[in-house]
Amino acid sequence: MKNTWIKGIKGLMAAALLVAALGGSVGTAGATAADTAPSMKDNLSKYGLVKDVELPVTVTAGGLSYTLEKIMIFDSAAPTVQPLIKKYGYPSLGVAELHKFYKYFIWTKITIENTGKTTIQQRSVSPEDKWFLSFTDGADPKSTRSLMPRLVADQINNTEALYDFVLKPGKKLSTYQAFTYSGTDFDQLKIALAVNGSTAEKYVAFK
Repeated sequence: MKNTWIKGIKGLMAAALLVAALGGSVGTAGATAADTAPSMKDNLSKYGLVKDVELPVTVTAGGLSYTLEKIMIFDSAAPTVQPLIKKYGYPSLGVAELHKFYKYFIWTKITIENTGKTTIQQRSVSPEDKWFLSFTDGADPKSTRSLMPRLVADQINNTEALYDFVLKPGKKLSTYQAFTYSGTDFDQLKIALAVNGSTAEKYVAFK
């Protein structure tokens, strides 16, 4: 009986850790498991990366402040991320033909803030990405690609799965964003911004 109880607790904690990492919560009688589970901000060590700075990390350029709150890396075929992919309509990266090109699913929690005097947006009228995550110093420094959450892609400033956003001066948005990474190496984690002709970057972790 004792062993069964211990296994149950371990299973509940594991589920809570995963759900907390994905930004949700698990209900229990009384307090939620997410309330009692340790806070998980990243799983970079699983991929051989050692943090140079602790999360959250903020980078600012061109009147935009970008804060990486959490980052979790998953194999795109992992069963643990399939409900997330399905819920928001991300591409089904787990299928064989796509998994070959998009091996990793990167889930981030971020906060962006317009600290400038003009509106900053990412829409069809201004489609270029404002920030990039890089795991390698290879030929393509922008080694990740943001993914479109098709089921909410028409929503501006979505707080659960970001695609397009519009921030007027002084406005802030906390949300989640998914990326894919097709590389085989994790040599670093670098955040880079390119906004209104201004650039900035910060290294978070190294191998």
